[in-house]
Amino acid sequence: MTFIRNRWYVAAWDGEVSSEPLARTICGEPLVLYRKLAGDVVALRDACPHRLLPLSMGLREGDNLRCTYHGLLVGPDGKPREMPIVHERVNDKVCTPAYAVVERHRFVWVWIGDQWRADPGLVPDFWPCSREGWVFDGGYSYVKCDYRLFVDNLMDLTHETYVHMGSIGQAELMQAPLETAVDGDRVTLSRWMPAVSPPPFWRQALKRDCTVDRWQICSFIEPCSVLIDVGVSPVEAGDTLERHDSGVRGFVIDSMTPETETTCHYFWGMARNFEIDDAGLTARLRAGQDRIFGEDVEILERQQLSIAANPDMALRVLSIDSGGAHARRVIERLMKQDA
Repeated sequence: MTFIRNRWYVAAWDGEVSSEPLARTICGEPLVLYRKLAGDVVALRDACPHRLLPLSMGLREGDNLRCTYHGLLVGPDGKPREMPIVHERVNDKVCTPAYAVVERHRFVWVWIGDQWRADPGLVPDFWPCSREGWVFDGGYSYVKCDYRLFVDNLMDLTHETYVHMGSIGQAELMQAPLETAVDGDRVTLSRWMPAVSPPPFWRQALKRDCTVDRWQICSFIEPCSVLIDVGVSPVEAGDTLERHDSGVRGFVIDSMTPETETTCHYFWGMARNFEIDDAGLTARLRAGQDRIFGEDVEILERQQLSIAANPDMALRVLSIDSGGAHARRVIERLMKQDA
């Protein structure tokens, strides 16, 4: 197993879950998600407790799901409401697991492990996604790679120079020094690029072509998320790595929920504190991110195939990999604790 079970995982965007059953496998467990009539989300094991047909194939009846094999009616708590022979006494022992659910920061979070440990206070703090004065939107990608490869990728943004050379990449990324810090389970990788020319993406956001200071602050938040504080500000503003609100600032939101050991659900987006009422800009940024992250997906899926094709070789760690290496150590340590 390569993931930590007793944690909150993003299962879906809030808009993905409706009255119709949604099937999604998380950490190797098949789930079915749907909304009750009152709007709150239900998460059950996607298997009828009778003959294990996926409940995601079932029919909604009120807040319940009717299995379309023999007709067992399953409630939102996973317990049966009605047997296939309707006059028979309901057998409460024939039930399917139910999972704790929290909706926060535009996401539906599910606790996969021991349900008695599911503390809503442990949901990762994606504060830019829900704070007043910020706007947030994004998308979803299904990716055929180990989620930890995505963590490596996002904690080492020097890859932008080559993978994203037509959008956000620039040569200065290979020249600016990196600072890595570890505080408990949180890993932070910081890069400050003073007096550079903004790449196309940021030049358009700033709406002027001038020399800027640029920053990237990547924070790994266990079990599988990376938040990246990014932006540029005119050099004359005098911003610093610690205080940088004079130009255009955003947070790239990335959460890579494991499906299996070699596949994951990639939930991505951007929160920003500029032009927050411009819905058209929000749509354009989402489309731009979709293109940029598509470039990452191609690289990582090919990398996963190459790892499988070269079992006698190992991933090597260079200085630019310090952020990802520390994040992997955190994951390894927490997996041992979880076990």
